Amino acid sequence: MTDAHLNLIDGNWLPGDHLTENRNPSDLSDLIGHYASATAEDVDRAARAAHAALPAWQARGPLARAELLDRIARRIDDEAESIGHMLAREEGKILPEAIAEVRRAAQIFRFYGGEALRIAGDAIASVRPGVDIEVTREPVGVVGLITPWNFPAAIPAWKVAPALAFGNAVLLKPADIVPGTAHLLARIIHEQGCPAGIFNLLMGPGSVVGRALVDHPLVSAISFTGSVATGRMIARSAAEGMKKLQLEMGGKNPMVVLDDADLEIAVPACLNGAFFSTGQRCTASSRLIVQAGIHDAFVTRLAEAMQALRVGPALDPSSQIGPVVSSAQLRGNLDYVALAAAEGCEVVGGGMAEGPTDGFFQRPALFLKARNTMRVAREEIFGPCAAVVRVGDFDEALAVANDSDYGLSAGICTGSLRHARAFRHGIRAGMVMVNLPTAGVDFHVPFGGTKGSSHGPREQGRHAVEFYTTVKTSYSFGG
Repeated sequence: MTDAHLNLIDGNWLPGDHLTENRNPSDLSDLIGHYASATAEDVDRAARAAHAALPAWQARGPLARAELLDRIARRIDDEAESIGHMLAREEGKILPEAIAEVRRAAQIFRFYGGEALRIAGDAIASVRPGVDIEVTREPVGVVGLITPWNFPAAIPAWKVAPALAFGNAVLLKPADIVPGTAHLLARIIHEQGCPAGIFNLLMGPGSVVGRALVDHPLVSAISFTGSVATGRMIARSAAEGMKKLQLEMGGKNPMVVLDDADLEIAVPACLNGAFFSTGQRCTASSRLIVQAGIHDAFVTRLAEAMQALRVGPALDPSSQIGPVVSSAQLRGNLDYVALAAAEGCEVVGGGMAEGPTDGFFQRPALFLKARNTMRVAREEIFGPCAAVVRVGDFDEALAVANDSDYGLSAGICTGSLRHARAFRHGIRAGMVMVNLPTAGVDFHVPFGGTKGSSHGPREQGRHAVEFYTTVKTSYSFGG
């Protein structure tokens, strides 16, 4: 089959045991290609190759790693439009967002190229005369990276780049419904001179490839982004193997809008945070907590702006919202729209949208008159849906915002420095936005949350060194 795309194992492109179709959610008649599904035996082969390649890779030192990552970054930049086109075709993100995400991936590789040369240690005075102490960082070893479908360029980049920068070997398993973007990134990493065995691409279902990664005895660490349920299963399995673990598992993120908010700021921030990228962001503003005095004016303006958004194919320049990623995700979203009505919400929008092609198009939805106890206000929907909860004052708004099993991102729109400061200090979330959308973060600072959203060291920025390295304390006596 001429359009077959293979797994990368120990520097070789290998077929796995079967091929799966990759279709465009904007147009189901568009067959993107056939992608190889790896087996547990393929994972074993890749893990053994990675383990064997580590000593030579680490011996090459940080400059070789920095130069590799810089070459990868330049090549991604050069191919940003073609990779972005693939991303938009297979995930449904509108083309400008898709290209911007690919450029973000290049920025991440470039950043960690610099970090490869800045791995710091400490020289600490001993309490014993004549004894010197050095604290240094060393690579964890072979790391398994399991990435989601919603950011198929950026999230693999922010896992792969620090893993390589700090001297590890990588087994990457992308989400099985968006293999194309990961395959293009893997080709670039391979062609830019990454040694055989140091980077491996293993496509296929989590039930096979993901499980084999988590259970393999040569894999020292697992970094996973995905659902809470899957994250908990991985945590249990990883604990059996005593593996280092990093989990990012979503959110039900609050955006508080106070009476003193500027609607010219608050409405666009909530529109962006709740509905852009089809709401398929773990940092999306899925709970809009609005003070009573501004509630009606805010809801009127947001509903008008939401209903004016143009839903359509990802590659159509007029589209502002692309399709939902899959039929299963669309069914789940529409079930939540029905549930919101059943729970007593007034639902604005939310049904299937007509498109020029056969695709998974959904109109964004607001769930008005929601209560924070409702399922639609507590469960992550991962679609273009936002529940609006009315509150009386700032204290109630903060209490409602914190009343969640999640704690990834949170925001507040206010003109009060006092309330902004109190919110930043009082909210239980890993990231806080003031007069900005809850979604949208920089690549050089830590990413992660609290409670059910995250487990283990932070991703991104200089904090990534905490996960991808281990600390060694060395003593020496000079006589």
